[in-house]
Amino acid sequence: MYILAIETSCDETSASVLKDGRKLLSNVISSQINIHKKYGGVVPELASRHHLQNINFVVQEALDLARLDMKKIDVLAVTQGPGLVGSLLVGIMAAKTLASLYQKPLIPVNHIEGHIYANFLEHPELKPPFLALVVSGGHTELVWQQGHEKYKILGRTRDDAAGEAFDKVAKLLKLGYPGGPIIDKLARQGDPAAIKFPRPYLEGSYDFSFSGLKTSVVNYVSGHQVSGAKRTADIAAGFQQAVVEVLVNKTLQTAKKLKVKRVVLAGGVAANSALRRLFDEKIRGTGLKLFYPSLVLCTDNAAMIACAAYYKIRNRSPKYRREMLEFKAEPNLELA
Repeated sequence: MYILAIETSCDETSASVLKDGRKLLSNVISSQINIHKKYGGVVPELASRHHLQNINFVVQEALDLARLDMKKIDVLAVTQGPGLVGSLLVGIMAAKTLASLYQKPLIPVNHIEGHIYANFLEHPELKPPFLALVVSGGHTELVWQQGHEKYKILGRTRDDAAGEAFDKVAKLLKLGYPGGPIIDKLARQGDPAAIKFPRPYLEGSYDFSFSGLKTSVVNYVSGHQVSGAKRTADIAAGFQQAVVEVLVNKTLQTAKKLKVKRVVLAGGVAANSALRRLFDEKIRGTGLKLFYPSLVLCTDNAAMIACAAYYKIRNRSPKYRREMLEFKAEPNLELA
């Protein structure tokens, strides 16, 4: 079975061809980072405009790399949401056009679900139930996956997502965009213990909150003379350490409470080296198994959407129907 998937939820235009749910034949990603960098964040109108310019070329390149044409594709898949509505619409209209023209089934996929399923591409031994920490620029969620298409969101951020906090702190320190990779790199030159920022655990809740931590960084910068690369690196290291400690400790405490044996890390912030390192350290001797995807599959990509669609087909999901062309873009789509 060949699945062609399209992902345009934010500022990456991506298309991928997946064979039999495991063999990745292509995964083309056209990034808009250089376009949005000068604005310090994603500009929705610019994002949708560049998706329009790129989508046909990206889809064709994915097919060419897979050495297939549309006639050989069995199923189409596309991100339905959550995301920027203009960006989502470009991908959905492209997928609907191809599905209608070539009479192919089209499967709508939740973007968060896709991030989780990126792990299935590289870890064939992974199976539910497990606890997933989905952490990105727009989302920070603890998801208990009891089976395929059986999700329970236990906790989520009450304000800033972790990736959003990284971007805001990077902007405060005048480091550039996107903030996550920049802070991750700079923090390696700093001392994470030099500046003690608070750890917002929200005791008694599975939820997260990073707005107060971000404010602590703002207050520190405004109340101290911050000059020199070393001091900036210490701030980056201290902030990053506070974020990853909360993410790791809260996830492992929840896993222990649920008595799950597997923990899955997903989303763009899953590429953070300090987060991976602390998870690896803390999970030793606990009996838990930790799974996370390679760096390219952490960021937005169509391969994860194709994989999620494959398991919907295997699970005989009601969303796997030829007539599924009437669905709409859902910028606030919930995982259900």
